[in-house]
Amino acid sequence: MDRARRFPSRRRLLQGAALAAVPAALLPATRAVARPHAVDYPLAEWVPASSSNYTAANRPSTYPIDYVIVHVTQETYADTLAIFQNSAKKVSSHYVVRSKDGHIAQCVRERNVAWHAGNWNYNTRSIGIEHEGWVDQPEYFTDAMYEQSALLTSAICDTYDIPKDRKHIIGHVEVPGTDHTDPGPHWDWTRYIRLVNSV
Repeated sequence: MDRARRFPSRRRLLQGAALAAVPAALLPATRAVARPHAVDYPLAEWVPASSSNYTAANRPSTYPIDYVIVHVTQETYADTLAIFQNSAKKVSSHYVVRSKDGHIAQCVRERNVAWHAGNWNYNTRSIGIEHEGWVDQPEYFTDAMYEQSALLTSAICDTYDIPKDRKHIIGHVEVPGTDHTDPGPHWDWTRYIRLVNSV
């Protein structure tokens, strides 16, 4: 043992123990540092896509936002988020809605151009919403998913003055030049548009 090494005095140890016993409410308040609010939709969780998977922009100044595009992931919720975070994938959407409870992740800020539509013109002019599931498995399209997604779409339409109709809320399959079929034949458009308009 190194005798030259100094140890705290007994008094110093007792002062430290006494301070540790003081309730936090009696100590001076520390200033909390607020983290910037990263989401555009207050009910969403921020799960950022890789910056390699979208184009930074300043919409609607740089491009008008005229559409909401509905997608189905063909993946699980977790795998979709992982794909968007993988810089090699070159794909993203603004939002992902989980099947079981309608939980929403925002992956790209609305001002930026997500790479979701397979058509640059539509990418620049739309907000993309992915829904967990598979086009041929309608059990993924739960009540919670429809309801939470409709709330999100309604809020987006209100923000950008987008009409809440089928000309402006479209499926990926309806994007010109796409080879995708989502959201597929089991997506209930009548129900969805009614929900979007009822909030």
